Amino acid sequence: MVQEVGKIESELGNGKVAQVLVVGNYCHDVLIQDDKIIGESLGGASSFISNVFDNLSIDSDYISKVGFEFAYYNSVTHKPISSSSSMTTLFHAYFSSDGNQERTLRRIHACDPISVSDLPNSSSRFDFGLAVGVGGEILPETLQHMIDICDVVFVDVQALIRVFDSIDGTVKLVSLKESGFFHLLPRIGFLKASAEEALFVDIEEARKHCCVVVTDGKDGCRVYTKDDKLQISPFPAVQIDPTGAGDSFLGGLVAALIQGRPVSDAALLGNFFGSLTVAQIGIPKFDLRLMQIVKDELHQRRIICIDHCERRDMEPEVNTSIEENLGFQEFLNSITEHLPTHNSEEENPLGARHSPAKASEKNNQYQINSHHKLTLVPVYKEAASVVDSQLHDTT
Repeated sequence: MVQEVGKIESELGNGKVAQVLVVGNYCHDVLIQDDKIIGESLGGASSFISNVFDNLSIDSDYISKVGFEFAYYNSVTHKPISSSSSMTTLFHAYFSSDGNQERTLRRIHACDPISVSDLPNSSSRFDFGLAVGVGGEILPETLQHMIDICDVVFVDVQALIRVFDSIDGTVKLVSLKESGFFHLLPRIGFLKASAEEALFVDIEEARKHCCVVVTDGKDGCRVYTKDDKLQISPFPAVQIDPTGAGDSFLGGLVAALIQGRPVSDAALLGNFFGSLTVAQIGIPKFDLRLMQIVKDELHQRRIICIDHCERRDMEPEVNTSIEENLGFQEFLNSITEHLPTHNSEEENPLGARHSPAKASEKNNQYQINSHHKLTLVPVYKEAASVVDSQLHDTT
């Protein structure tokens, strides 16, 4: 019997640990600017989501496939299934140096799809499931099985509507109604799409069946339910590499929902992690002290409220009190104000190539200045004291 999310959160509040399943292949991403390779890194939505979950201490099971030549096996914390018959999914992302931030994405290799037999069997139960394929590895029957064994399923629409040119692998999009997945829409909980992808989703139709979240870069995101539409504020960021921003957003969104936050707060946390991601190449490194502040705040708010999100076939609660929603936004703003901005005269991080072996060793772009005290509003004095003591220890 399908549990209500509110019931799940009540159990979590009583010590139950959420069971989370993430399905989607790891990839190898190559950044190409003006026909020159300027960066290589681990990719795939699962890698970005696990980065968020691991930093927030959220345990999850991962089903990912890679090829025999996978270069990051010793770097990932969640080991993939190794295929002997195909290579790791490989993407080339093409940028230009004329200031245009748009990219052309091409799939060069595709690993084997994830089949039903790769997933836990029908006797397994998960509270939350994430279908986050990027290279066509999620099949309709795979998503169907996830729905059967997960109480609430989150789907990144790119897993459903991407198609690939048979000659050069250029990524194209098709209508969700033509994708072969549309019939499953009433059984999923949340559908996430970028602003570009949303053009291929009938939002008005989709919102009748599930909560639809549309990310819109510097404009934040929009949340659609059956009767409500909510615009969620963005966080300022200097974009270096947009790869994985939507995946980190989804990780933050789900992490907050797991902690019992309402959808409005969850989307704010998603925007927060998306903004941290675009300023770094590949998988971002998050400052551990910053992550501890966020974890502490989520834990505190979870104690206060653990039942704002409804069952997947019911209307998610997007509205909380104005004071509470503004309080969480103010909290996130208070810590992002102290993240350093990039100096335009500094070396462009895209100017140096990162080999696969060095992909996980990129410099942390988000170190809190050890000589700058975080100033938070009074309600967050406890969080501020934690930061102050940690910063004191480093001076």
